[in-house]
Amino acid sequence: MLTASLILPLLMQVGPNPALALPPAVPEELVEQRRLNRERQRPPLAIVESDPVQSCRARVAGNAEGVLLEAQARFDRAAGLDRAIAGHCLGLAQAELGRWPEAASAFRNAREALPSDQAAYGARLGLATAAAELAAGRPQAALDELAQIDPGSDRQLAGAIAIDRSRALVALGRQDDAAEALLQARTADPDNDEAWLLSATLSRRMGQLDTALAQIERAAILRPTGPEIGLEAGVIAALAGRDEAALRSWQSVLQSAPGTPAALTAAEYIAQVRGE
Repeated sequence: MLTASLILPLLMQVGPNPALALPPAVPEELVEQRRLNRERQRPPLAIVESDPVQSCRARVAGNAEGVLLEAQARFDRAAGLDRAIAGHCLGLAQAELGRWPEAASAFRNAREALPSDQAAYGARLGLATAAAELAAGRPQAALDELAQIDPGSDRQLAGAIAIDRSRALVALGRQDDAAEALLQARTADPDNDEAWLLSATLSRRMGQLDTALAQIERAAILRPTGPEIGLEAGVIAALAGRDEAALRSWQSVLQSAPGTPAALTAAEYIAQVRGE
């Protein structure tokens, strides 16, 4: 099961159109005018974080229970986009509290409340629902959610969907299918360093070290200072019998991300290789 520290950042990345407020709301006609203005200024399916979701995110960290009660009350009395935003906030609060089934339900209800012209926001809420289902230990439910998301022409979104499919497939023990999903992710979004990192990790677990090495090298090109990439590069190098290269990779994590969990893991790996 995925931990809250891994899933919460994924859930925090979704959001509706900007400048919309939770009730008490801006007059509906002004909200609509602002929405139309924004649609003229951005490409289709673009996602911009909104003030209401940002505000919810900031408050959830310090008072999840209070935000949960407030969001539930707003969700119960709101409609349309306001209801979806309240449900989104409710899901974030449930996730912060580790209540993953409830978070999944809240995100799903938020998506169902959306007006038909909010396809991009609905897709992101679908991703949040799937992530919560996976954190709840229900990978098949996560796959079912992901199958309902239409990325349209958004290649980055298509890549994100494929990445999350790979996570669910790994949880189900379907490594070959997960590898195929990651190939789809890399094809849709070739510059997604996470897709290359996860591909390298899976290839390494499947005993395909040469493939894993090529994939982690690509990830490092895309994100040279990524601590997770440095960790994985070191593991792959160590398994290939290249201890000095492994140590250099882990040392780079200590330098680029001191004091982080990744750095602590790197220090443990270094000690193991040195026999300390």
